[in-house]
Amino acid sequence: MTQLDNAEDAHLCAVAWDIDGTLVDSEPVHLLALQRVCQDHGVDISDLAEDHFIGVHVHDVWQALAPRFGRSFSPAQWTGAINAHYLGLANRLKPMPGALAVVAELTRRGVRQVAVSNSPRSVVQANLAVVGLAAHMAFTVSLDDVANGKPDPEPYAKAARLLALPPARMLAVEDSLTGLRSAQRAGLRAIGYGAPAALKEVANRCVLHLVEVLDEFGRGDGPAVLP
Repeated sequence: MTQLDNAEDAHLCAVAWDIDGTLVDSEPVHLLALQRVCQDHGVDISDLAEDHFIGVHVHDVWQALAPRFGRSFSPAQWTGAINAHYLGLANRLKPMPGALAVVAELTRRGVRQVAVSNSPRSVVQANLAVVGLAAHMAFTVSLDDVANGKPDPEPYAKAARLLALPPARMLAVEDSLTGLRSAQRAGLRAIGYGAPAALKEVANRCVLHLVEVLDEFGRGDGPAVLP
C-alpha cells in the first residue's frame, strides 16, 4: 500500500511555498539586479529575453553568463554582487495577488506553512519580511541550507523532515518547472501557479489564482477569502 492509497496518510496538513513569483512578485527585482551587475561590468545581455532565467538556479545563471564576464570575475563575486543589488532594491518587492489573504487564512485553519526557495538566506528573509509574510512561516529552506537546490528533491525533502511529516501530506506551490520537479521528486503533491502550458505537463494541478490553493484544505469554518 502506498501513502496515497490511504486517505488518512494522504490528508494534506502543510504547505511548502515557493517564494519568487509565487508568494512575492520578485522577478522584476531579480532582473534589475542582474541587469545592474552586468552593466557594472560591461556585459551585454540584451540578446536574452527578460524571462530567460526565471526559475533557474543562481549557479546555473552564472554558468550561462560566465563566458561573458571572463576569468577576472569569480562565482563568489557574482553571487555577492547579485545579492547586494537585490537587497538594495528590496523595498520594491510586492506580494503576489492574493498571497497575504491566502497565507493568513491557512494560518487560521491551522495549516502549517514553510517557504522553500532557491535563493540564498538573506534574500529569502528580505522577501518574506518586506511583504509581511515571515510570521506565518514555521521555517524556511534556502539555497544556503542544502547541498543541491531545485530541481533536486533535497530542498523539499528537508522541509518534510523538519516538519516530521510524510511528503505525501504536504502540498507544494510553485510557478516554475524547476520547482515542480523538485517537489514531485521529493514526494509532495505539487500545484503549478500561473498560465504557462508547460506547468500542466508536470503539476498535479494548476491554478491561476492563489485563492484556489484553499480548495486543497476544505472550506474551513469561517468566511471565504477573496482573491
